[in-house]
Amino acid sequence: MLNSGLEVKQLYTDRDDRVLFSDLSFQLNAGQLLQIAGPNGSGKTSLLRILAGLSSRYSGEVLWQGKSLQKNRHDYLQQLLYIGHGAGIKAVLSPLENLRWSCALRGAENSDVVLLDALNKVGLRGFEEQPCFSLSAGQQRRVNLARLFCIPAQLWILDEPFTAIDQGGVCEIEQWLSEFVSGGGSVLLTTHHKLSVSQDFSVIALGASNV
Repeated sequence: MLNSGLEVKQLYTDRDDRVLFSDLSFQLNAGQLLQIAGPNGSGKTSLLRILAGLSSRYSGEVLWQGKSLQKNRHDYLQQLLYIGHGAGIKAVLSPLENLRWSCALRGAENSDVVLLDALNKVGLRGFEEQPCFSLSAGQQRRVNLARLFCIPAQLWILDEPFTAIDQGGVCEIEQWLSEFVSGGGSVLLTTHHKLSVSQDFSVIALGASNV
């Protein structure tokens, strides 16, 4: 993996004429984890949506491997995996069908063996063919998290990945984050949970005074 990664320069955005953040700058390289902290309404999800290429409501610069997103958007999105704070699945489909759909959208060609391994990794063995509307909120969340293990990426952007997950599952996710970062991946996430990972990580706090 390349050592250079995501760089943010003097980022500004607002919502309903309220400044969420301004002059925000940071860098996230390979093998690093960065937590975005702050109270509800401070702009954490807005920031992640900008960095995931889902919002253009900002000024400033976002660069990937030294190139602006405007010039490097396709390569950036091919190396990014974004998981939002919602369930992120189609409830009428089964977990296996959801992963097939997600991989097809990404252009990731995976056999059902790979997808079943991913579902097993997140604790959904035996639930592969059930419609997702019959699953608990935590199980639905796990379906979305299974994408981490079947869609190749260099950068994970995760918005509240521990939502609806029990304590044992939280420890599992922290282990996945540690393994990914140890392998040279980069992680940017929001969470109100106190992280317990094996690596040092940085925290950027978005303050309520910016809202």
